[in-house]
Amino acid sequence: MSIREAQAELQDEFSMFDNWMDRYQYIIDMGRQLPEYPEGDKIVAYKIEGCQSNVWLRSTQEAGRLHFRATSDAAIVSGLIAILMRLYDDREPQEILDGEPEFLTELGLDKHLSPTRSNGLHAMIERIYAIAREARAEQKLH
Repeated sequence: MSIREAQAELQDEFSMFDNWMDRYQYIIDMGRQLPEYPEGDKIVAYKIEGCQSNVWLRSTQEAGRLHFRATSDAAIVSGLIAILMRLYDDREPQEILDGEPEFLTELGLDKHLSPTRSNGLHAMIERIYAIAREARAEQKLH
């Protein structure tokens, strides 16, 4: 499934809810399903600055694909992380870089998140894109 297809799937899921309270609850529920994040990985190197809550994002690369793990101490942010994982986990760096984060507008997140949550979401996306740029550069060297 491509990033675009994953975004469309998310949009379909969100369209099932009539109001934003239900959508927020769905986002929170998604966050509860994130894989366990190792306590030992809650270090400064993986912490994302620009988020109101604490957010840690770790990446690994295997067979040319990027794998992400992340967590937050805030329920709604954990849900936003779950959305990002559905879109960007297990992708090739170039695929990430080619995929515009259209889901922000399509899901209405750009209008319904508080400014601090929106800033945090953008900081997470930027970190993912920075990791993808670095991985792509490394691939070109080899």
